[in-house]
Order: sequence, then structure tokens, then C-alpha cells
Amino acid sequence: MPDHVLITGGAGFIGSHLADELLRAGHRVRALDNLVPQVHGPDRRRPAHLDPAVELLVGDVRDRDAVRRALRGVDAVVHLAAAVGVGQSMYRVERYTSVNAVGTAVLTEALAEQPVRRLVIASSMSVYGEGLYRRQSGELVAPRSRPVEQLKRGAFEICAADGEALVPVPTPEDKIPALDSVYALSKYDQERLCFIAGRAHGIPAVALRLFNVYGPRQALSNPYTGALAIFAARLLNNRPPLVFEDGLQQRDFVSVHDVAEACVKALAEDTVAAGKVLNIGTGRPRSIRDVAEALCKALGKHEIEPEITGRCRVGDVRHCFADTREARRVLGFTPSVPFERGLLELAGWIDGQTARDGAAQARAELEARGLSL
Repeated sequence: MPDHVLITGGAGFIGSHLADELLRAGHRVRALDNLVPQVHGPDRRRPAHLDPAVELLVGDVRDRDAVRRALRGVDAVVHLAAAVGVGQSMYRVERYTSVNAVGTAVLTEALAEQPVRRLVIASSMSVYGEGLYRRQSGELVAPRSRPVEQLKRGAFEICAADGEALVPVPTPEDKIPALDSVYALSKYDQERLCFIAGRAHGIPAVALRLFNVYGPRQALSNPYTGALAIFAARLLNNRPPLVFEDGLQQRDFVSVHDVAEACVKALAEDTVAAGKVLNIGTGRPRSIRDVAEALCKALGKHEIEPEITGRCRVGDVRHCFADTREARRVLGFTPSVPFERGLLELAGWIDGQTARDGAAQARAELEARGLSL
């Protein structure tokens, strides 16, 4: 296990929880983070949730000098720095490509000069596009993205070419990527760049494809972050969560504590995991409507019900949840936080927070660009 770990994006949601786990285990932690205002607020101050023992370097992952400074004396890197969000990526193409792909290119160039013992990359379930499905015959199907004409009719479910309704099943790592958004493309670029650099420079690298991560410390005022955080911002302002489509689309919600544990295990495992991509989720699908309703109740907002908009966003998928067998086999990783317990923890943290509700503005921006149907 490395002694000194660099976390890019280490002042953020997942990074700060990972730092806590590493510090508890006796490791030294350095964070490189540019404290982007969309996530950290306009003042760009060191966040209170970041442990004082973490050495914070404020800098951009695209800045070669900042990255070289951050790598000095470290044994391993967990690369979390990224612009996050499917919807915004579809119209801020240059920013997402720059931060995610170019930032990773700068990091891998620096690693060629300053190799480390381990590189862990945070990828995303977005690279799959639609999840895996099964026909009534048992045949597995990896469908294409839904045509715009179908979505405009309000027909949201996935069907085979002959019209047969398909049943969603857990998505394994060997499903061929379907890069339906700029964000998905940029996350796949991050994976490939790190694997290429890892092979070239003898750095064991592993990519963790994270599913829908939730928990305390999410940026509630960022309307392009995770669904639960966006819903929470609405509820804190006594407004209903806005749910796209009919709300029956399914996702895999995994606690940030489990994600931090998976990162620690990936840092410790030096041989079998090298060169692999691994799903980090629970394997249990939940509809977005059910999740929104559960958060309303957890926050005591019983009088508020989610608003089912019937609208959809270009780049969104219908169902995707994790096949977790490979992460269990390779890392010995099994999620330990049940959704009900994780939701109560999140609700306890949300209570007393303030948030700017930017969901309506974000939706308007998508509509203005023809990205919301």
C-alpha cells in the first residue's frame, strides 16, 4: 500500500471522503484541486469538510507545472479531477474535453517523468450508454440510444428492432461502450489515456466505473451534479424535485463511503487489477421517481411530491445498473451501505444546509439549445 497519495480533485465530494479513509489508515495525502466556483462557490476557499491534515495545492490539472509539483514525492495517484455532468457537457464541449481529456493528458505526461507505484482513475457508468438488456428468449442485447422521434412521442422504454420489449439486466464491464454524450466520451478518453501511459511507463493502472454516487458533501448548488443533490437543492427551497421522462428510468445509487473504500482497495491491489476497468455500484436498480419520493420523506417534506416532467434530455439513457461481480472478484469489494441508511445520513447532513436551486435554469439552458425534448 502506498504511503503518500495524490488525489486530483481531492477537495471535492469523493476526494475528501477518500482522503479521510487514507488518513485513518495512516497515509499521507496531498490534494490538487482548482476549487472551481460551480462546485466550491465563488470564494474558492479551502472547504471546511477537507481534513486539515490534507496538503492542498490549489491548481488546475491542465497546468503542467502545478501537476509536476503535485507529483513530487508521492507513491500513487487517484485521478478524480473532472468536469462532471451529462447535460452540461452537450453544450460546453470545449470545457469538458479540455478538463477531462487534456487534463488527463497533462497528468500522464508528467507521470512519464515522475512515475508512481499505482494509478487509479475514476471513470463513469456513462461510458456504457444504455445498459444491457435481455429478450424473452434469453438473448442479451446492447441496444442503441433511443431515437429522438421515439422520445418526442413519450415512448421512453427500450425495445428491440422488431418491437419486442426488452428487460434491463446488470451491465458488465465487457459491454461495448456507447458514447452518447460528450461527458461519456471524455471519461472513456481518461481511461484509455491512463492505461496507455501505465503500460508505457510501468505504472499499474485501474479504472473504476462509478455509478450514481451520493452522500454528504455533494455540491448542492451545482445543478449538474448527482440526482439526489439536485433534488435536495429543490427541496431546501420548498420546491418539488424535477424528474425527467416518467420517472421510471433506473439507476444504481452507491454511497460515497463505498466508493472511497473501493478506491482504497484499488490502491492496495497491485497485480490482478492492473489494466482493468471495474464497476463500482450496488447492482440494485432504483427508479428515479422512487428515489425522489424517498428523499422528500427523509427530509420531512411530506407535502411535496416530485414533479414528473415528461421531458427528456439528449444523451440520457433509460436503464443502467452495475454487474458488480468483477469488482468483488478482483478487489474483494462489496458495498456495505444500504440505500436506506445512506439516504438517512444524506438527509441528516442536508438538514441545515443552504443551496441555490439552479435546476430550472439548467433545464432552460438545455431547452434553448434543443437538448431537452
